[in-house]
Amino acid sequence: MSEEVTNLTDIQLDALKEIGNVGAGNAATALSQIINRKIDMTVPQVAIMPLGDVPDVVGGPEVMVAGVFLRVFGPAPGSILFLLPRESAFYLVDTLMGRSALGVTKTLDDMDQSALLEIGNILAGAYLNALSYFTKFTLLPSIPALAMDMAGAILSVILTQLGQMGDHALVIETEFSTDNDGVKGHFFLIPDPGSLGTILQAIGVKE
Repeated sequence: MSEEVTNLTDIQLDALKEIGNVGAGNAATALSQIINRKIDMTVPQVAIMPLGDVPDVVGGPEVMVAGVFLRVFGPAPGSILFLLPRESAFYLVDTLMGRSALGVTKTLDDMDQSALLEIGNILAGAYLNALSYFTKFTLLPSIPALAMDMAGAILSVILTQLGQMGDHALVIETEFSTDNDGVKGHFFLIPDPGSLGTILQAIGVKE
């Protein structure tokens, strides 16, 4: 486990939570405007967890989810993962596409997948705008990738892409939901090893 992850103080964790709060607020506002529905957002949870435990947050490794994954490039690189239960992804696509009834979508065609990727792009951009505001860094998202699979399988692929950079990570996690429970999603920001110190130094929070 990275030493910088395990030795964070309460002040540092609070500062990271505040960044997450503003970033998630931006993302929730963007999502609300896209689907024209009120979006509720939990206060971000800043947790140090084994990466293998991330699927448990969304109900377990065997839960079917849609996952949108992006890399973050710049002075503080990292990863962004947006996980939606499969039914929420279908609901979101029905809403975006203006379909006559919700619950119509049962599989995702190319157009549906493009819509979900664009949502992931917009949410990541909204989140990174907040992080850039606090740090004054220029942070750019990669082209997003989409997968529909079990949460554990998606995470395994991500770990491979990340080159197994560590068995634990600091995860800033936020849950989104609509007022009628039609859409639920979890948004994760996972800084690369070394990025935490860079972020904390940039925002002036020291031990």
